[in-house]
Amino acid sequence: MSFFVAAGISIGVLAGIWAQFCGNIGLLAWIGFVSWACFYAAGGGKAGLGKTLAANLSGVVWGVVIVAIMGLMNFPFALGVAVVIGAFMMCAQAHIKYLAFIPGSFAGCASYFGSNADWKVAAISLICGAILGYLSEIIALYLVKIFGKKADGSKSTAE
Repeated sequence: MSFFVAAGISIGVLAGIWAQFCGNIGLLAWIGFVSWACFYAAGGGKAGLGKTLAANLSGVVWGVVIVAIMGLMNFPFALGVAVVIGAFMMCAQAHIKYLAFIPGSFAGCASYFGSNADWKVAAISLICGAILGYLSEIIALYLVKIFGKKADGSKSTAE
């Protein structure tokens, strides 16, 4: 079994469970899927998990800051100015190792706005999605170990 087939199985099962039950606890499935995708885009593994969590959650913070800045301004283009500041900061923070995953920050910020500016729902959904990404990778690697084939074509055995 290839990693992609194993990942398809693990992601499919976990995604189905997430989609079915996350609404029951007040979370948004699509935000979890955004973070899950960020996990794989950040390279997976523990490093990808750390980058995803840090970047996604910083994006939520910048979303809150954008709303706060906008609230302080009283002129027609306040939203645009606030977004310029937030977008600049999401890029500028990239010099910090775990905040260097700029797409993750923008995904977190967009998730905050998509949650109707509910930072708790956005943050918890993002955290769950990143963890599900990590779990799906672990399960996929385990499936490959058990059901995969060695380079010579013989079946791999669990050690």
